[in-house]
Amino acid sequence: MASPNGSLTRRRFLTTSGQLGAGVAGLGLLGAPAIVLAEGRRPRVEGGVMSGDVLFDRAMLWGRSSRPSRLWVEVADNPEFRRARRLAPVDVLPGNDLIGKIDATGLGGMEQVHYRVRFAAYGDERALSEPVMGQLRLPPTAPRNLRFVWSGDVVGQGWGIDESRGGMRTWETMRKVQPDFFIHSGDSVYADGPLESTVALGDGGVWRNVVTPAKQKVAETLAEYRGQHAYNHLDANFRRFAAEVPMLAQWDDHETVNNWYPQELLDDDRYTEKNVALLSARARQAFVEYMPIRMPPEAPQCLYRRFAYGPGMEVFMLDMRSYRGPNSPNRQPDASAATAFLGDNQFRWLRRALKDSTATWKIIAADMPIGMVVPDGDHFEAIANGDDGQPLGRELEIARLLQAIRDDDIANVVWFTADVHYTAAHHYAPERAAFKRFKPFWEFVSGPLHAGTFGPSEMDATFGPEVVFHKAPPEGQSNLPPSAGYQFFGQVDLDGESESLTVRLKDSDGQTLHTQTLTPEPRTANA
Repeated sequence: MASPNGSLTRRRFLTTSGQLGAGVAGLGLLGAPAIVLAEGRRPRVEGGVMSGDVLFDRAMLWGRSSRPSRLWVEVADNPEFRRARRLAPVDVLPGNDLIGKIDATGLGGMEQVHYRVRFAAYGDERALSEPVMGQLRLPPTAPRNLRFVWSGDVVGQGWGIDESRGGMRTWETMRKVQPDFFIHSGDSVYADGPLESTVALGDGGVWRNVVTPAKQKVAETLAEYRGQHAYNHLDANFRRFAAEVPMLAQWDDHETVNNWYPQELLDDDRYTEKNVALLSARARQAFVEYMPIRMPPEAPQCLYRRFAYGPGMEVFMLDMRSYRGPNSPNRQPDASAATAFLGDNQFRWLRRALKDSTATWKIIAADMPIGMVVPDGDHFEAIANGDDGQPLGRELEIARLLQAIRDDDIANVVWFTADVHYTAAHHYAPERAAFKRFKPFWEFVSGPLHAGTFGPSEMDATFGPEVVFHKAPPEGQSNLPPSAGYQFFGQVDLDGESESLTVRLKDSDGQTLHTQTLTPEPRTANA
């Protein structure tokens, strides 16, 4: 069992090293006595381990070292690592912030995968880090029950890790429900939101942030963006969760800067670098390094991707940030580069992927909501524009997508999002809408995972949303701390036999606030 800091204790390691000796020897390394002699040169595993982008026979595995070293990973179908298989090593150097990522293949048939991460010093492989264990569950190839959780918005609005209050508790609450995977809906860091060491609370108390140098200013350099992500790994709740639950991660704006779009030049005195395209390139590199994301050589910048989870479910991860036009009044009558949100390539990919999918449920993971009005000053940050009539601006692209889903007869599409810092369930239907050429669908909203809480948002009636449920701070209150109880995540359960999909909106204590059970439409010819 891993210790709370994400690695085995020294005593535990030395006790078990005899059991692990075959694996150590097989790596060309010496046993425990030699390791003790090399103590001064031993790397450490920094920030625990992670897995993600899981397919039926492979998964991305992640670890970070304390110094230049070589990453060794073993995988097995049992926690004792009997008959463990060693993967080819990966060099870990300062150029990638001492991060090692391995695309572990050949995992088919191992429903539960256990993996063990170590780092070995260059030139002295007796100097071996203590192992850190992780586990993950592979997607099924046959029907079975499935569970995932989703949320977003981490360390926002000045609320960092307060260890006296249990740290980022929602991670631990999500871990306890034992999900198959986690959809991170974006704003995984707030690179534009420096932390103060203390924040006065309205009740007379004090919030005490853990603060690192990178979190004391807005991020501009690659090193500063990396430091934003490294901060989250200081939290024991996050490390435990990441070691047990594979992550499907997407980004939004705060990984770079608030409400950014690629063409923007910043008007913010906190920044010496004003070119947002350059800032976002640095932010993207840090995001990809610190997330267990698979970046194929043929598409090294592409963050939209898909993941099949057996016959019952497929997940489509969108990127609503990289290809958008400028934030604007959002009332353009005709589609153009100025109204882009997904962009043509991603739009075509998504339409084709939805049409090709044989899964019963098509899960669209969107980093921004559809009908909720999200302003950016006098302009608009998301899709809706506050005009209840026919689609205008970015709504044109979404109308085109919704109509394509109808015309292609794609059934059982459900949207999941975060971004707005409260939780809600929305049902969209053409009979309530100004634009009517689409199938009814659900959109579920969750978050923040650990940030200030706001809401509720105004709704735009263009696509006919009905607010079936929401929970947000009381009227007149905003940016409430995580201790106020308005932190949220969602839990989704697929019944492997009936294929019903049950969505539960939950708070950081694990209390269910709302439940919605969806019955699938019958399979059609395209499935």
